[in-house]
Amino acid sequence: MIEMSIEAVRVSMHNLSRVLILKEKESDRYLVIWIGPSEAEAIAMRLGEAQPPRPMTHDLLRSVIDTLGAQVRHILVNDIANDTFFARIVLDVNGQPMEIDSRVSDAVALAVRAQVPIYADESVLDRAGLLLDKEQESVTAGNNEPISRSTPEELERMSAFKDFIEGLDLDDFDKRKPES
Repeated sequence: MIEMSIEAVRVSMHNLSRVLILKEKESDRYLVIWIGPSEAEAIAMRLGEAQPPRPMTHDLLRSVIDTLGAQVRHILVNDIANDTFFARIVLDVNGQPMEIDSRVSDAVALAVRAQVPIYADESVLDRAGLLLDKEQESVTAGNNEPISRSTPEELERMSAFKDFIEGLDLDDFDKRKPES
């Protein structure tokens, strides 16, 4: 398991879809995950410390977990299949670990509320991780191969990610809010 941090929740200008960008804490490897607008709002609101007038779904989930005497330990982005990421919410229930299958967006929305670590399985990063070479401003896959050396099928699958990543203002990453 490799610890990740939330780099950004953004809107792709190519198709107005929301993306969650997770960054490996110890390197410049990223996971770019398409998420729904409601989940993007839930994550962004909590990161921005905005308080909705009534609890949102992820606030309710955390409240139920707490009320039942369990604790969220961490979440894990554990798989990717057919361009869909999968996650596990890891709970501590009476001293015993319990894993619950989840969409990544819901797991991350819960993680920011519970203030717990976000991890990714090494195999997910190897298959879907993108490296940003800030000096050359190029994008490479998790195995350090430039995107342009991918097979035509991989290039087609990754084209939306490549377009989005290449359109990012890398200077913006250096201006993010310091963690407290």
